[in-house]
Amino acid sequence: MSGSGLLIQLGGTPLQSWGEHSAFTDRDTAAHPTRSGLIGMIASAFGIPRDEAVADSPDAPGQQALFTRLTRLRFTIRYDRPGVRLRDFHTVGGGYPAHRTVPTAKGGRRRPGQGTIVSHRHYLADAVFTIAVTAPDDPSLTAECAQALTAPHWPLHLGRRSCTPGALLLLGADMPDPVAELLTVPLARPRPAAAPRSEEDEAKNPGTVSVRFTADIPFPPYFPASASSRTPVTALNDEPVRLKSHDRVYRSRPAYTMSCPLSADLCKNYGLAYLTALDNYLNPSTSKPEGTDA
Repeated sequence: MSGSGLLIQLGGTPLQSWGEHSAFTDRDTAAHPTRSGLIGMIASAFGIPRDEAVADSPDAPGQQALFTRLTRLRFTIRYDRPGVRLRDFHTVGGGYPAHRTVPTAKGGRRRPGQGTIVSHRHYLADAVFTIAVTAPDDPSLTAECAQALTAPHWPLHLGRRSCTPGALLLLGADMPDPVAELLTVPLARPRPAAAPRSEEDEAKNPGTVSVRFTADIPFPPYFPASASSRTPVTALNDEPVRLKSHDRVYRSRPAYTMSCPLSADLCKNYGLAYLTALDNYLNPSTSKPEGTDA
């Protein structure tokens, strides 16, 4: 068992962006939500100000101690839909007279012909991720996170302030094993079109879809074993140390990844069809059988 925790879903919104090594003029996005982005979102729900978003002072009081606790959270991410990468060509300050252009770091103004700042902002369009959140070393933490996400202190965003979450966010709280739920909760994607298959192929793999997962700890034993699910294959620079406005520091951490075959019956399409299937899954005692009137 992975311990009780939360199940959240990030999607239902046009864009999200999870920068890992962004510079001012080139704001990248990772292929999935980062630890720093997820911890920052939950910190916003708690109302932790940036000046107190510091995890390198374990004995600090108040909100700094709470932020340090948030770094104990563990995330297992399922790619319901990986989305499509989108690049926004962005300009600031073009066409203005010198006194209205963007100030330089020294407080002056840019010279003629240099007043326009060009940058590239990268996004994931139409992506959906279902995420198990656990805290093996702090059993009460996920319950506190659920309460904060239900009534956030500040507006939440998916990596960038212009990217607000959809209507679905907190799918379940106090789940006995939210990581195991990732293998059975409906997928926010259409069922793949049937392809001609031999009887031998059908017997080996009866109607499955390959779904990608990533995690910051090794996958539990009930996931199919693979080299990348038990041993990290890469490192991401997204472990937050300090998230102050002008003092952002991150550490590298190992990342585990794998592709897992799940039943194609979990694919419940988009919109109302998916919401109905998800409600039936989360609330089986109150759900009506398919085909009955409300």
